[in-house]
Amino acid sequence: MASNVNERDTAPQKASDAVFVPTQEHGFKNKVQGYDWSQGLDYGKLIGSYITTGFQATTFGLAVNEVNKMLAKRIEPIPESLGLDEFEEDLFIKRKSNCTIFLGYTSNMCSSGIRDTIKFLVQNKLVDCIVTTAGGVEEDFIKCLAPTFVGNFELKGSTLRESGINRIGNLVIPNDNYCKFEDWVMPLLDEMVAEQKEKGTKWTPSKIIEKLGRAINNPESVYYWAAINNIPVFSPALTDGSLGDMMYFHSYKNPGLVVDILEDLKRLNTMAVKASNSGMVILGGGLIKHHICNANLMRNGADFAVFINTACDFDGSDSGAKPDEAVSWGKIKKDATPVKVCADASLVFPILVAETFAKHHFSSTPK
Repeated sequence: MASNVNERDTAPQKASDAVFVPTQEHGFKNKVQGYDWSQGLDYGKLIGSYITTGFQATTFGLAVNEVNKMLAKRIEPIPESLGLDEFEEDLFIKRKSNCTIFLGYTSNMCSSGIRDTIKFLVQNKLVDCIVTTAGGVEEDFIKCLAPTFVGNFELKGSTLRESGINRIGNLVIPNDNYCKFEDWVMPLLDEMVAEQKEKGTKWTPSKIIEKLGRAINNPESVYYWAAINNIPVFSPALTDGSLGDMMYFHSYKNPGLVVDILEDLKRLNTMAVKASNSGMVILGGGLIKHHICNANLMRNGADFAVFINTACDFDGSDSGAKPDEAVSWGKIKKDATPVKVCADASLVFPILVAETFAKHHFSSTPK
């Protein structure tokens, strides 16, 4: 008996099987859910909703959790087996808490207003160590001498050059600012040469930054607070910027300054080795990212890690490498839950700090 179903009215079984694949049991529990605007505007709940929003909003939420785990571990007592590190004479690398937090950032962070967020962390002793580039050092001091301005990305380079204006993205810095920096830093370089000759002082990038931080004597400076609070600042490429330019010109007027980067490497690696637990917060890539990660290799990996950058890993660059690549090298522990947020740090870092370090600080500070 012929079928009453016209084959032209029935979907091909092959297509049906392909489209309507039955779902197997899965372990996903968090439903995608954005912010409920019917409850009015609540910034805390809005940011809290990111973790179930998806895409980079979710990775941001995971980064909040990761930093908060660092801070929770930080306030736990140091295990008795480790002690208080009373035999360490170098106050800058002395173990201070149960979780040593390494903060790294590229120079553009100090050029931008993120500098003020970094200053908050350093002023309130919320991080234990900084690794940055030459620009990340000098831009802080230059801002104490003269302001940086907001411009735009389309300003023509040749016109700016003729006007003595330097552009960093959509920020502009008058070249006179660097002249003021030269006037301020040259006498300090003279002092370093004299101290090296008369007292045998071995200068390292971190010791130079400490000296400059004390000399600027300005509470608007990140490195003023780093010096006051015994937070070491490592910059192995300290000559790669305006400060290097000043050292170059100074070497003709008063030659002889020697800067030892090996001693700083030992200080940084020792901090990692001595850490009871270790956390990394790294804004950007390149030297600062690898320098912190490689120091944590010396302790078989950091316990916590948050990377914020926009670099990709398809070209094999360390800047774009995902945290799992660092796990393969022993720079992050195998059982850690590291997070990479693919975003401009100028957008997300202040919010990350608001949801983590700031909440921790203000909740534990007497009113």
